[in-house]
Amino acid sequence: MREINPQETTRAYAFDMWMNAPMPMVTFFKTLNVQRLLRISHKRGLKFNMLMCYCIGRAATQIKEFYMLPVGDKLMQYDTIAVNTIVANKAGEVSSCDLPYNEDLELFNNEYLRLTKQVAETCSDHDLSADNMVIGTSALAQYEIDGAVGMYSGIFNNPFMIWGKYKRTLFKTTLYVSFQFHHTQMDGAHAAKFLDTLQRVINKIKA
Repeated sequence: MREINPQETTRAYAFDMWMNAPMPMVTFFKTLNVQRLLRISHKRGLKFNMLMCYCIGRAATQIKEFYMLPVGDKLMQYDTIAVNTIVANKAGEVSSCDLPYNEDLELFNNEYLRLTKQVAETCSDHDLSADNMVIGTSALAQYEIDGAVGMYSGIFNNPFMIWGKYKRTLFKTTLYVSFQFHHTQMDGAHAAKFLDTLQRVINKIKA
């Protein structure tokens, strides 16, 4: 992670416009077709949430804006991306777990299983270093929701995705997701492109 001059990036105008805005976050909603993920989950015995986190990381690596993030009053440049997931721990509460993105699905899955188990058993968050641009996620997998808007704390500007229970019909399985992002980091077109890329990644993931 390193500080960069916003005026020397494509985010110069957005930095001037949105860094001091009282509410700089924007939320998009999208319905994803996750039929392929569900099929792969059943066929290979992989967790659906793990597959979603992997696809989110893979899609994000294809959008250059994800490698920049406003932190405090600065614009920072990152080399790596991670995905955060919320884990139910043995105390009956929830803990946070950062997962480094790896293009290799098998390696990502191994780390997912190892780290989420560690967090569940220790009831301690697993936080990666500040050198990673972390995408937050929250899966309310037991509940059918039509959307959710994340909270803006004024401290964390990281992008964040929320989804609930997928909905199955005769021909497809859909999942409603919300995607919250800081307007300094990206514009609506970048966010929409990310969500479209996410659907393409889901459609093409190898079984």
